[in-house]
Amino acid sequence: MSLLELERATVRFGGRAVLDAVGLEVAEHEVVCVLGPSGSGKSTLLRTVAGLQPLDTGRVLLDGHDQARVPAHRRGVGLMFQDHQLFPQRDVGGNVAFGLRMRGAGRAQQDERVGELLELVGLPGAARRAVAGLSGGEQQRVALARALAPRPRLLMLDEPLGQLDRSLRERLVVELRELFGRLGTTVLAVTHDQGEAFALADRVVVMRDGRIAQSGTPLDVWQRPADEFVARFLGFGNVVPATVEEAVAVTPWGKLPVPEGSAQGPRTLLVRPAGVRLVAADAGLPCTVAARTFQGTHVTVHLQPADGPRLEAACALREAPEAGDAVGVEFDAAETVVMD
Repeated sequence: MSLLELERATVRFGGRAVLDAVGLEVAEHEVVCVLGPSGSGKSTLLRTVAGLQPLDTGRVLLDGHDQARVPAHRRGVGLMFQDHQLFPQRDVGGNVAFGLRMRGAGRAQQDERVGELLELVGLPGAARRAVAGLSGGEQQRVALARALAPRPRLLMLDEPLGQLDRSLRERLVVELRELFGRLGTTVLAVTHDQGEAFALADRVVVMRDGRIAQSGTPLDVWQRPADEFVARFLGFGNVVPATVEEAVAVTPWGKLPVPEGSAQGPRTLLVRPAGVRLVAADAGLPCTVAARTFQGTHVTVHLQPADGPRLEAACALREAPEAGDAVGVEFDAAETVVMD
């Protein structure tokens, strides 16, 4: 049995379905990240599970029990918001111990649990520090310790790293992944950052307009986006209409090879940048280098064919052509996805 199950969960604001008959299951010890643009319904989904937003129709079940009549403070879930919402009048220890006090834990029990959690999140001995003197990353760790203190059966995170700078986000997401693995915590997180979701999750759920567009492991979703929306949301630009005939797709870029067994007929085609191979200007599809963007580990080369939409190719730093260069393009079927 799943720890969390949503059955046709629907929430309407002003007649518009913000959640539209969503079905979702989260297994015990699983880390699930709900990903989507602003307005896709992901934060409403989190608030619904927490008991902060009532359903219009459908059900939320925890351990198989309907939560319709269970108030938020009795659901046994932890919730960590993007802005942390720490109590400025309390020190670090007072913030972490808040949920324990609300549940009637004694002082000795509170102190023991606070010390244990601050050690766990990398802030040993910080119990007496004022929260106003903490950095953004330290506040995030305190908020996490506070959410974990009552030992929730489900921990929910709302854009947990959204206010932190890039380098700190990348470091903390690795630490969170390791921490949840050690604790065996069941996690439901929402974010608009696909890098964060893919690094943290066992399973990624992509939402669009209140519905689930795709659900799968990070590798599955990245390798095989379900449709054009998911592909473009993940940052892929080489997406075109196509007609698939056996192992060939007829596209605005000409005839491209596709994997054997691909669905036939009118489809949408994705070519990942790694599948756009640059060759001599007198071979393949003639293109002009319109621009190039340095990405740290590689260069994204923006190509303009004489006829057809632009293409993006990923090139090694020393092999990337300059803007204005004439090149040819060939396509790799292994990096091509035929979408429904």
